[in-house]
Amino acid sequence: MRARQARRANDPAPNRPPSYPDRMPDQTPHNARRGLLVVISGPSGVGKTSITRGVEAAVPDSVFSVSVTTRPRTAADREGVDYTFVSAEQFERMNADGELLESATVFDRRYGTPRAWVSDRLRDGRVVLLEIDVEGARQVKARMPEMFGVFVMPPSEDDLLARLRERKREDEGSIQRRFAEARREMETARSCGAYDAFIVNEDLERATAQAVRLIAEARERTPEHRRA
Repeated sequence: MRARQARRANDPAPNRPPSYPDRMPDQTPHNARRGLLVVISGPSGVGKTSITRGVEAAVPDSVFSVSVTTRPRTAADREGVDYTFVSAEQFERMNADGELLESATVFDRRYGTPRAWVSDRLRDGRVVLLEIDVEGARQVKARMPEMFGVFVMPPSEDDLLARLRERKREDEGSIQRRFAEARREMETARSCGAYDAFIVNEDLERATAQAVRLIAEARERTPEHRRA
């Protein structure tokens, strides 16, 4: 199942590795910064969300992408912050018109990443973070080849299976199905060409620091995005 991150007003602060200082204001003019689209993926239970939150906390001027969705809005949802809510008809029109970088169906609800939202923030020199599955990453790579893809791996398959069991969220049959899907996803990630780096999450702090370093290096290699 693909990850869709939504920020809510009462969410706890991101889990930042303890050695990271609070993010300091960056005085560099927006139009002089290098924008970069970063796609982070990994199988269920590997810790990709914790790493992505650590990256968000450590990388100046980073921002999570805001997905569009057809699911009903709840009282806790903030329009344009957690999601952009659209009708099924609007979503299909956006998809048909090429306005989405990627799209997926989750429990009969449609989700997608709006191309214009991402492009606007890249032009402003932002690091746009997108946490999605391998199929979504392949779609984004096809439409925006300059993206930087990071795939988070477990130390071993046995370790991943143990992590899935430790979460105590599902029965053993469901865990085995999720584990089988994770193995397929890891195999596809290695061969699909969407990822520039593979990180083994044996230690959260080290894995997050590695992701931050790789993103900084990729940003330095990215041509500057300047306002028209």
